[in-house]
Amino acid sequence: MPSVSRWHSRAGLSYGIGAYMVWGVIPLYFHVVAEVPPWEILCHRIAWSALFLALVVSVRGEWQALRPILRSRRKMLLLSVGSVLIALNWLIFIYAVISQQVLEASLGYFINPLLSVALGMIFLRERLQGWQWFAVGIAGVAVANLAWRGSGFPWIAVSLAGTFGFYGLVRKAVNVNSLHGLLVETALLVPLGLLVLAIVPAPPLPVLTLGVLSLSGIITAVPLLMFGAALRRLKLSTIGFLQYIGPTLQLLVATAIFREPLDRIKLASFILCWLGIAVYTADSVLSNSLQPVADEPE
Repeated sequence: MPSVSRWHSRAGLSYGIGAYMVWGVIPLYFHVVAEVPPWEILCHRIAWSALFLALVVSVRGEWQALRPILRSRRKMLLLSVGSVLIALNWLIFIYAVISQQVLEASLGYFINPLLSVALGMIFLRERLQGWQWFAVGIAGVAVANLAWRGSGFPWIAVSLAGTFGFYGLVRKAVNVNSLHGLLVETALLVPLGLLVLAIVPAPPLPVLTLGVLSLSGIITAVPLLMFGAALRRLKLSTIGFLQYIGPTLQLLVATAIFREPLDRIKLASFILCWLGIAVYTADSVLSNSLQPVADEPE
């Protein structure tokens, strides 16, 4: 039925745009709790995310679906690696917001899809066409431009792109539902997070701040659920285009709200990155190949 199919596509588009918009403005949330150390925010995000994800799985009655994951040594090993990578990614992103370096974080997520292409070539033996090589090379030049002409090596951008790129590689290998996989990953991190909160000295947080931190579970899980709903309703190529909404909004938040300076060197790197994305996207469309899509941004 065409009308039903059209409705599903529209709903999927709404879910996809909504998910990437949340991921795009998420720096505003971490800016609110900027007085809290990044490691403490991370520990709260892990704990509250695990709790909220467990609640979602309970409501959906999907605990049985977790049994094959928990019984598989290979899947648990890969998810353990994934948990470390996503924790590092979250920590670096939180630090970037608190230290007012959202511009560099945005650049990292623009670079990420092209880095994923390179990782696929190295580890999955995926072949690149000539123009795809050119696109990846342009992204490398963008990083080199910041390293040589900027104030130092752009470790935030490279670390965010690298940790999330390898995280996507691990999640591709384990092949589990995004919701279930993230629940297992956060659950694996909960004991360490609670231990850090218990033994590392820190001043007590105000009740209001604790309340805001408790929302981190919802902020983590809701866009993930919207993203999953979009994936079920849209073509992967459409999701590939939507994924640039997130870093674009981060760029706007950094410049328009946080007033981070966008100097010529940074702008040149962004332009190079956008050029690389345009080249790769055009080649993907003309060759009818799909763009890589991040499994769970930010």
